[in-house]
Amino acid sequence: MLDESALTKGQLRKLNALRNSVGPSIADEAFAKWLDQEREMQEIDENAETISDALWSLVQDGKLSIRRGGYIVRRGRGRVIVEAG
Repeated sequence: MLDESALTKGQLRKLNALRNSVGPSIADEAFAKWLDQEREMQEIDENAETISDALWSLVQDGKLSIRRGGYIVRRGRGRVIVEAG
């Protein structure tokens, strides 16, 4: 019923904890319902996707490199502030 190889480490821990507390059959059913709800709740942030799309072409052209720690983008009094993360 559940493909355990596709689960993250945290999800596996949650599943095993449920199995230990309520038994395998009930735990598998409850975990499957919880996992479906989690997947439905994960919405795509349209603003983040727009920023990503705008910057990706610059990254591919070699005009922009994003360092390992990343950057923090925020608004400030009529401008955009970009800081090292």
